[in-house]
Amino acid sequence: MVVGVLALQGAFIEHQKMLEKLGVETFQIRNRSQLDKPMDGIVLPGGESTTMFRILRDQLMVEPLKKMIHGGLPTFGTCAGLLLLAKQVDNYKSDYLQTMDIEAKKNAYGRQLGSFKAIGEFNGQDNTPFVFIRAPYIVEAKEGVEVLAIVNGKIVAARQNNQFVTAFHPELTDDLTVHKYFVDMLG
Repeated sequence: MVVGVLALQGAFIEHQKMLEKLGVETFQIRNRSQLDKPMDGIVLPGGESTTMFRILRDQLMVEPLKKMIHGGLPTFGTCAGLLLLAKQVDNYKSDYLQTMDIEAKKNAYGRQLGSFKAIGEFNGQDNTPFVFIRAPYIVEAKEGVEVLAIVNGKIVAARQNNQFVTAFHPELTDDLTVHKYFVDMLG
């Protein structure tokens, strides 16, 4: 299995390390030609969603990426990646990728000082660590979206067909639960 990791900013190397621990080959995607490499899945990591989208647009990657996602490519978005995939961001007017039927709230827990850690249930598995950094959360998961985790009454992980998102950063822990879930999506 080969997974491309969007490497425009954020914790992309950490995602690569987690996937490689699970025996998955990875490569970084920084431009349009790298997006054309064969892959079984793609990770859209955390970072600053506005900056990431601007780079995607400047590198002419928006439409090809949307086509790949709509074509069924397993896609894992964390934090900013969740925002890029959300059809609606309720406190930010965006024209991001808008491929997943969720409504999200950007910087929902406040600025950097609002960052926190929690332990909770992910997809029925207890004791999963969650790291939230200037995190969004999912305000609403529309029909066809499966909720995978809730923390403090807020939806923080969900899946719709080939798209999987987390508001938290599983790549900043030593726990492989969340990345294993994505690898299982690859078939």
